[in-house]
Amino acid sequence: MNLQNTKTLRKQVAPFEKTTTMKSIWQITNTIVPFITLWYLAYICLSVSYWLALVPIVLAAGFLVRVFIIFHDCTHHSFFKSRRVNRIVGTAMGVLTLFPFDQWGHEHSIHHATSGNLDKRGTGDIWTLTVDEYLAAPLRLRLTYRFYRNPLVMFGLGPIYVFLLKNRFNRKGARRKERLNTYLTNVLFVALIGILCWTVGWQSVILVQGSIFLLSGSLGIWLFYVQHTFEDSYFEENSEWEYVKAAVEGSSFYKLPKFIQFLTGNIGYHHVHHLSPRVPNYKLEEAHNNTTPLQSVPTITLATSLKSLRFRLWDEKTKNFVSFKDVKALAKKRVSVQIKPEL
Repeated sequence: MNLQNTKTLRKQVAPFEKTTTMKSIWQITNTIVPFITLWYLAYICLSVSYWLALVPIVLAAGFLVRVFIIFHDCTHHSFFKSRRVNRIVGTAMGVLTLFPFDQWGHEHSIHHATSGNLDKRGTGDIWTLTVDEYLAAPLRLRLTYRFYRNPLVMFGLGPIYVFLLKNRFNRKGARRKERLNTYLTNVLFVALIGILCWTVGWQSVILVQGSIFLLSGSLGIWLFYVQHTFEDSYFEENSEWEYVKAAVEGSSFYKLPKFIQFLTGNIGYHHVHHLSPRVPNYKLEEAHNNTTPLQSVPTITLATSLKSLRFRLWDEKTKNFVSFKDVKALAKKRVSVQIKPEL
């Protein structure tokens, strides 16, 4: 994408930044009602078999991802025109997804402002090392990084860490409003779980809600991971970093089947979202289809996205993600170049 196009892209997307109140209300309805219905259906199925209950549990996990997308839009104040309404609805959705509105909104805004910036990594993103950083790192750090990047850890233990540990506590330096919102989210969630345990029993809550959280959490982390971890993504040092290029070249278009696109709230149009976070999720596809330059961004499918599991390190020299196996060859090659005698 040439520089001239990047200068006008944000203006071309601007018309899609307007929210439509009725669409927002309808999306809440067609998300929350199916989620509650599927939750109850899973509970009923438990009397027969947990394996039978897995069918509505899996679907409910998908709708919980959709709940998170509503929460996510509210933190960008793009779901409703009123900031107050966004805050109220976002906090309520945060109770269901276990994400405090202010805390997550703060970290996520930093993610948008620094995505792909090698000098500003570490807040609201996936831990990513460059090849040179990895090769220069002590053994302990390398092993820690390998453990973190293991798919079983990232998508298996990751949701447990995020839900039960990271989001339950305030970050250092958080303002009073943010701290109180975190406390409120925790209290409301405990109250909700308490009511459910009293109503249907703690065993059913663990089996149904626990399974839904693990599945939806794994899917959520996968979506975040795959939409920034593809072979020719975008990473630059601060002096060379550009917001628009980071958005359209460092965020993929994840082309998903229509039903999965529905459950994930169009978040596959991640390049549009990063270019303009004020576009509500129900207008992302429209913005993509009506903005020609956006149709040539990096595109991945369900099949091709699986390749991202092998991408672990960013190679600044080739501007590509590489695997740990590739690093061995790169290390040997670079050593041989360094010791090659001058002619």
